[in-house]
Amino acid sequence: MPVSQTFRGCYAIYLSSYYYRDLQHLSLCIRLHLLPFSPRNPKHVATFGHMFGRLAPLFGLKVECRKSADAESYGNAIYIANHQNNYDMVTASNIVQPPTVTVGKKSLLWIPFFGQLYWLTGNLLIDRNNRTKAHGTIAEVVNHFKKRRISIWMFPEGTRSRGRGLLPFKTGAFHAAIAAGVPIIPVCVSTTSNKINLNRLHNGLVIVEMLPPIDVSQYGKDQVRELAAHCRSIMEQKNRRAR
Repeated sequence: MPVSQTFRGCYAIYLSSYYYRDLQHLSLCIRLHLLPFSPRNPKHVATFGHMFGRLAPLFGLKVECRKSADAESYGNAIYIANHQNNYDMVTASNIVQPPTVTVGKKSLLWIPFFGQLYWLTGNLLIDRNNRTKAHGTIAEVVNHFKKRRISIWMFPEGTRSRGRGLLPFKTGAFHAAIAAGVPIIPVCVSTTSNKINLNRLHNGLVIVEMLPPIDVSQYGKDQVRELAAHCRSIMEQKNRRAR
């Protein structure tokens, strides 16, 4: 490997670790001084999501967000996005609309700094190893929709695809959408698989596109899988064109 490439790779890693350390310090300061005054406020999620989104250039990525001009007026909804890898944190996060919270694994709480920040900003934590609690989480999501203006961001694949394309969808998001009577809004992120190389300063363009809301009123509880398949088909076609 040429010395210049090795240097750029090391420099990128240094910059990433440098800014990540600064971000940890900043997150800690905000957590200690601001969040206690409005803990669990869902508006914090978009704020921190956009903050992470600003790190994309450190990985040589240019992120282009595409959404309708009236996206901010969509109201309560469930956003579903494809889940590729850890770089989703600096790509998909750019398009998060306030007040939107995410649903994550309960184990996230034990990640230093990030876990506590994740909970304080109002995100929902579920126990994926416990089906009874997972069903209870769907009821909790529905209850949140009834109480206030809020949206939920979910990854229906349930795990990172890591270059395997769009994986089969789990049904939790679709159960919740039908029960709450809120639309589903797909968010498609173009592939980052085998695209990011820290030895390069420019790793190309990533397109994050918010698709039009999908009305779920025509679907009943016994048509959850049909709704999931319909949404997956739309996202797969969009992702195929964005490659």
